[in-house]
Amino acid sequence: MKVVAGFICAAIYGLISLPSSQNDELTKSISRGKQIYTENCITCHLGNGQGVKGTFPPLANADFLLKYPEKSIHAIKFGLQGAIQVNNETYKGAMPPSGLEDDEIADVMNYIRNAFGNKNSKLITIKAVADIKEKQ
Repeated sequence: MKVVAGFICAAIYGLISLPSSQNDELTKSISRGKQIYTENCITCHLGNGQGVKGTFPPLANADFLLKYPEKSIHAIKFGLQGAIQVNNETYKGAMPPSGLEDDEIADVMNYIRNAFGNKNSKLITIKAVADIKEKQ
């Protein structure tokens, strides 16, 4: 009986610690991403993530960012040209490639998806960024 109780306790502990570990990883990535955002993205998307109406799309409460993470990663990694819809508004500007490494893109994505009123607990991994190719 004690052995069974021990296994149950271990199983419960394992289930409890797994999300905490993933949460810790997301928290650390968000922290790194904030610094990367400040150094690379703030000029266009501003400190509050509101962007510049008609020119630079907002990241704050941005439906595009949350609905299309792969397209958002692609834009950061390879740049973006052409029209996109963000929060029912069309933006036709261009975004140059960021020059960031895959780990930095993952971190900035985790930051912007969890800042400015956005809430998304799904961790963007380095592998997810690496899997995004220029020609999709």
